[in-house]
Amino acid sequence: MEGKLSEAYRKAGVDVKAEDEALRKVVEECHKTFSFREGPGKPVIPIANFAGIVTLTGNKGLAVKTDGVGTKVFIAQLMDKYDTVGIDCVAMNVNDLICLGAEPITFIDYIALQKPDSRLLHELAKGLVKGAEQAGVTIVGGEIAQLPEMIRGQREGFGFDLVGMAVGLLDLDKIIDGRNISEGDVVIGLESSGIHSNGLTLARKILLEEAGLNLHEPAEGLDKPLGEELLTPTRIYVKEVLSMLRAGLKIKGMAHLTGKGILNLGRVGPTCGYLLEWLPEPQPIFKLIQKLGKLPDSEMYQVFNMGVGFCLVVEKEDAEEALSLAEKQGLKAWILGKAVRDPERKIVLKPKGLTAIGGRFI
Repeated sequence: MEGKLSEAYRKAGVDVKAEDEALRKVVEECHKTFSFREGPGKPVIPIANFAGIVTLTGNKGLAVKTDGVGTKVFIAQLMDKYDTVGIDCVAMNVNDLICLGAEPITFIDYIALQKPDSRLLHELAKGLVKGAEQAGVTIVGGEIAQLPEMIRGQREGFGFDLVGMAVGLLDLDKIIDGRNISEGDVVIGLESSGIHSNGLTLARKILLEEAGLNLHEPAEGLDKPLGEELLTPTRIYVKEVLSMLRAGLKIKGMAHLTGKGILNLGRVGPTCGYLLEWLPEPQPIFKLIQKLGKLPDSEMYQVFNMGVGFCLVVEKEDAEEALSLAEKQGLKAWILGKAVRDPERKIVLKPKGLTAIGGRFI
């Protein structure tokens, strides 16, 4: 059965289908390297997970992840405000590491520049440090590349790309990859801070190019200028999730809801599907994008996080304690639904009447 791809996102310049097809070839090639090492550095899990894991020594493993901020940097350039996207860069990496049960410990960055500017770099560094503090990691180095022929942006001379890599530690016998998820396990959603770092290309097209909104003024439903809303940093979930793990909660799977939104749940659990019976009200920024872009729910829920930035799958008896631990740390959390036995691995969003198979709504 052919699924509905993100048509609006493709028209905005992001072709998810083409990316997936190209990525398969890259993964096939990279998997050839798995036989290159024995002992420390030997891969433990396939590439398709939220992060990679290699053996370190004894029962210890090293989790590694790299990711960037994407076109959120364009909003920073248009606002001439650069002190928050570093938080996003850290978040995009450490939030993926914790999906496997790893504790992030250190981070490095890569900044590609149209040309060097001391204020720009200082502000980017401030954001990286704020993100590192929230995640409890060190920043031990990085790289700056001057690429004037390659890097262009929304503000002349201030074009840049921001990418990072995070490393975490974990016990190899405690990897959380969803393989032990059982029917009836509970899906818990953790609140996002807003749009995070995904869907910005589509958001810019709708809000700025088509609707002509001003980034420096509040838009309908927003209590701050549109640009500030879009620059709200991605929430970092490290401390909350680690507190749950240390409390002994039986967490069987986790998903960081980035590109493809709630459909990232499909990456967790090899033999189960998910029935989501309740969804939170999305923040006003999502309602604004949907209204002005005339987008269906199927488009919104496969591009944006829609108010849920992270999901955990826990045993039913631990669900209430997970909610309590999150709320004690000032983070809203909800029971969204449950895991179900389903060889097709469908994700059903009951309140919206939507069903997804294979990473797309049908």
